[in-house]
Amino acid sequence: MNSTEKANKGSRRFRYIKLCIFFSGLSVFAQLYLFQPILPTVSEYFKTTAGDSSLLVSSSTIGMAIGLLFFAFKADSYSRKGLMTFSLVSSAILTIISAWMPSLSLLIVTGILKGFVVSGVSAIALAYLTEEVHVSVVGFAISMYLSGNTIGGMSGRIMATILAGELGWRNAVLIIGIESLILGLVFWKLFPESRFFDPQQTDYSLKIKQMKKFLTDPYLLRLYFIAALLMGSFVSVYNYLSFRLEAAPFSLSHFVIAFIFLMYIFGMFGTMITSRLSKRFSSRHILNASVLFMLAGTALLLSDNIYMIIFGLGLFTLSFFAAHTMASQMTALHARQGKSSATSIYWLFYYFGSSILGTGTGYILHAGSWNVFIMLLIFSVGISFLLAVRNKE
Repeated sequence: MNSTEKANKGSRRFRYIKLCIFFSGLSVFAQLYLFQPILPTVSEYFKTTAGDSSLLVSSSTIGMAIGLLFFAFKADSYSRKGLMTFSLVSSAILTIISAWMPSLSLLIVTGILKGFVVSGVSAIALAYLTEEVHVSVVGFAISMYLSGNTIGGMSGRIMATILAGELGWRNAVLIIGIESLILGLVFWKLFPESRFFDPQQTDYSLKIKQMKKFLTDPYLLRLYFIAALLMGSFVSVYNYLSFRLEAAPFSLSHFVIAFIFLMYIFGMFGTMITSRLSKRFSSRHILNASVLFMLAGTALLLSDNIYMIIFGLGLFTLSFFAAHTMASQMTALHARQGKSSATSIYWLFYYFGSSILGTGTGYILHAGSWNVFIMLLIFSVGISFLLAVRNKE
């Protein structure tokens, strides 16, 4: 292949990009949410509440949001591959270290640091793909990255639940950290260097102008708020569903609850379905339908029937990933210049939504009931639907 051509389907360069971008998503999300399914175990270990223990998840996403704000200005100053490799390796080392932290507060601080460094991947992955991959396969490459996110989130949660139940939560964290380090080293060895991007000195006035433009663009602003509300709702369900399923009338074991997270497979289907549907339907219509189905899935979680909850969770998960895939792709393609800034702001809203709603709803659940908690999420997803319907280029 000519070095001036972008990576196209069938080329060796595209195969390596596809594989490594998948591994990066796998590593980031396995680490980011590994504490989520074991919050009841950690809560009991440190003798704390559901809301306080949820800070273990929110700390990483707060760190992620801070890092994305930093990289919105600095990402273009570094080599794309160099920054992503540093992020993957250093975050894995922090995950390994966190297995020995003696207190909840130190674990939370480590989580903030881990979120900050790993944000380097999310800040530039979509920008790298739109720069290096041929336009005909950009959608496919983005769906591979998001599939890695999905499978990473699923495998990290399932492994953490099973390993914590069998070996203790500290050993579960250690094993996931070691696996993430191996993925980071494979990425460093195989991921192709950029051909269509050269690191440049940060022009802060230009960056501020770009960010101001993106934050005052009604189209992008709606996508950003959709990302925040949907991700906050998604994380809330997966943060606290374990508490619901461990209690009466379900009283499920940790081993059975682990397999509830196999619902993440539906998330992978969500990214794949949108990739195919986008060739036949407009992005806007796919996003609208995805958010509407997510609303239906959320409502089904009000049920006291375990099979209805499982069906609702599957629909909720598939629809969330379909909506997220579409919204992130629409953001990356809408920004003509400053793609890394536009996508960084998207992820910034995404993770702030995760942190604020993900922890806030825990305190509401603790003070109220499961039904009140779910009604709040229905309201959040409903607002997202109204924003999606109004969003026209």
